[in-house]
Amino acid sequence: MATPYKILLLIPHLGGGGAEQVMALLARELSREKYEMHLGLITQPAPAPGVVPPWVCVHGFAAPQVRYCAWPLLRLVRRLKPDLILSGIAHLNFLVLLLKPFFPRHTRVIVRQNGTISASLAYGGLPPYTHLFYRLLYRHADRVICQSRSMAEDMAEVLGRRSASIAVLPNPVDRKGIRAAANNPSQWQGPGPHLLAVGRLSTEKGFDLLLEAMVAVRARFPQADLTILGSGPEEANLKAKSQALGLENAIRLAGYVAKPYDFYREATLFVLSSRHEGMPNALLEAAAGGLPLVATPASGGIREWIETQPNAWLSQEISSPALTQTLLAALAHLCPVPHER
Repeated sequence: MATPYKILLLIPHLGGGGAEQVMALLARELSREKYEMHLGLITQPAPAPGVVPPWVCVHGFAAPQVRYCAWPLLRLVRRLKPDLILSGIAHLNFLVLLLKPFFPRHTRVIVRQNGTISASLAYGGLPPYTHLFYRLLYRHADRVICQSRSMAEDMAEVLGRRSASIAVLPNPVDRKGIRAAANNPSQWQGPGPHLLAVGRLSTEKGFDLLLEAMVAVRARFPQADLTILGSGPEEANLKAKSQALGLENAIRLAGYVAKPYDFYREATLFVLSSRHEGMPNALLEAAAGGLPLVATPASGGIREWIETQPNAWLSQEISSPALTQTLLAALAHLCPVPHER
């Protein structure tokens, strides 16, 4: 019997982000017969129960920050001698590629880019040396995975060269989990229409634009409501904005939810309001769950992908007026007769 191919997945922690969900899904779904699976958690001692199956060997470092884990990570790699390392988020990718010369010679390193680099550099509040790190370190990866063609083109431009090491590979989606949730009880009350958004409560997700758009949506559809799943630093500001706009009875900030697809049943529309994105899992999952979609042109990948989807609308620009216009057009198609008070 052939020796299983040894894979080490690396992620800072398993929380609610798209990169974390991708790693957890790979750990669960890659063949246990073909692969010996290891999962390294840099800032977490262990995942929550049930997140990864028992045949995945978890190595939890509980480091205070990624940069403090260089020596423990190097010791783990030299002990395990994995055939492949897959690292799933940019600042961890930098550390892994810095350490790569000290890894066993046969170990290949793949890094997954979880956002469009130019947008992240422009809007993400990153240190000025980040661009240099990308250019110097990413060229040493055996493969760089991007989720869309436009993200790959952006990557090549930032790195200053066209590279065969850049590959386009869409994110995996938990179709089994989405199908299993189809018969769960509804999470909605009232006639709707019911709008759903998912993401970290942060400026780049554009939920403030969505709240502004909801004023016009409620004027046209008085029983419309919006549920946002996620947590983050903008929670207090979004609650205050909801009250200032008179939307406190129409907006539900439901916090982080491990399985957003529990909210798909009876949802009218999924909304992505981001200012910039890579290729968000929440949008792909909503499409897999059969939800109609409204999105902002937050990346080239989103523009490319949404053109192929049925019942999908893309706003002309990233602004509350453009998002308002698109939401009203989508709801007019989906709910031709507005609900009466």
